[in-house]
Amino acid sequence: MPISRRFKPSLRLSLVALVTTAMLAACAGAPIQEMSDARQAIRAAERAGAATYAPEALTEAKKLVERARSSMQQREYREARDDAERAREKAVEARRIAEQKVAPPPATP
Repeated sequence: MPISRRFKPSLRLSLVALVTTAMLAACAGAPIQEMSDARQAIRAAERAGAATYAPEALTEAKKLVERARSSMQQREYREARDDAERAREKAVEARRIAEQKVAPPPATP
């Protein structure tokens, strides 16, 4: 039996293992994009007036970003990613609340 046929399944398995490892490594990296998204959402909420109209949600978003930053420093990337995503969600909520309270009431005919 030629050598190439004898090692072909092994080579295929190695390739699958290599691709899987690369994908897992990408998932386990620092959540840089998530942190950026959260910070941008917080800035947008602040510009919309969340400090006045949704202070609780804004404060929670800021606490979650700080917790995510701390987790990143400790290389706890899963926790950091989760906190950053929750921070973005809280900031979006704060912005929505602020925009609803700032928007003028609809005109009645």
